[in-house]
Amino acid sequence: MSILQGVRVVEIAGIGPGPFCGMLLADLGADVIVIERPGPSAGGARPAEVVHRGKRSIVLDLKQPGSAEVVLRLLDGADALIEGMRPGVMERLGLGPEVCLGRRPSLVYGRMTGWGQSGPLAQVAGHDSNYTALSGALWYASPPGEAPVAPPTLVGDVGGALYLAVGLLAGILRARESGQGDVVDAAIVDTSAHMMNLLFGVAARSGDDYTRGGGTLDGAHWAHSYRCADGRWINVAALEPQFYGELMERLGLAGDTRFAAQMQRECWPDQRRALAEVFATKPRDAWCRLFEGTDACFAPVNDPGEAARHPHMAARATFTQVDGVLQAVPAPRFARDARRGVAPVPAAGQHTVELLAEAGFSAECTQGLLASGVARDGGA
Repeated sequence: MSILQGVRVVEIAGIGPGPFCGMLLADLGADVIVIERPGPSAGGARPAEVVHRGKRSIVLDLKQPGSAEVVLRLLDGADALIEGMRPGVMERLGLGPEVCLGRRPSLVYGRMTGWGQSGPLAQVAGHDSNYTALSGALWYASPPGEAPVAPPTLVGDVGGALYLAVGLLAGILRARESGQGDVVDAAIVDTSAHMMNLLFGVAARSGDDYTRGGGTLDGAHWAHSYRCADGRWINVAALEPQFYGELMERLGLAGDTRFAAQMQRECWPDQRRALAEVFATKPRDAWCRLFEGTDACFAPVNDPGEAARHPHMAARATFTQVDGVLQAVPAPRFARDARRGVAPVPAAGQHTVELLAEAGFSAECTQGLLASGVARDGGA
């Protein structure tokens, strides 16, 4: 039995964090029904659409009269809804929280946006880096003097998706006790700001003043990425004294007075430059042989293909290839839940007829919906 078996989620198809949240829930065993827009791709294979794996797909034209009733019928047996429209769009489609919770009082209505449902920027377009820039999360993304660049989507979009998933599951737990649903406002500006709380605590304890490249976790020579002789990179993060000691020992620098003062930040720039010279003397694989499997807090900076081939990741079977598409398997893992393989990506509309029948539409009504263009059948 999958960990979320018995949980049903209706997802209004969008881009980025909403579909990622739906994929996460589907990976964990939830029945995720994705409502997709009509388009030329219906019925075709689309293995690259990893965020739709494990879902059931129905194609509806939400602008057509009668489509809202189809969605509401699908919600009759649902625990949660995911939508990522601009504020007000779902209301204009006749599918806002008031309508949906009026129909299904225990529904947890998840709203995924960048700026949130309220505030001066609520109606403005934006993307991941805009939201993390405004929240302060992009501030530490690169060394001082360089343009702040974070890994695409991970901090904003994926971070927001994870918070939406937590909000939905928390709401479902309460709704199953009380019978009352809720509306979850998962704004990336809020979630990326919340993710900084760990850093705020470190900064307060260490006296950091938010200077880029000068803080405990982004300025120290023992918390840095270094270029090797072959142009590839390694990363060290030897914060604790015993781990720092092992780093110095294995580098042959244990008695070097230049590195004796680990925590004196005025020494860090010179120490970074000195370590950069050391790591530039050997190729990355040589450093891996010296450090991997030790407590020096070391790792190579792998590209995704290298990550998939790394012995540790391979031993855990963290990555897989499906129809030529590299992807990570479901996470996290549960001791009492048999490991689930990667579910296939459905064709757009593959389950339209099946889901209309589950929603209580007769065969005659289903044919009428298909003929009118409200629904499209992408099944074989």
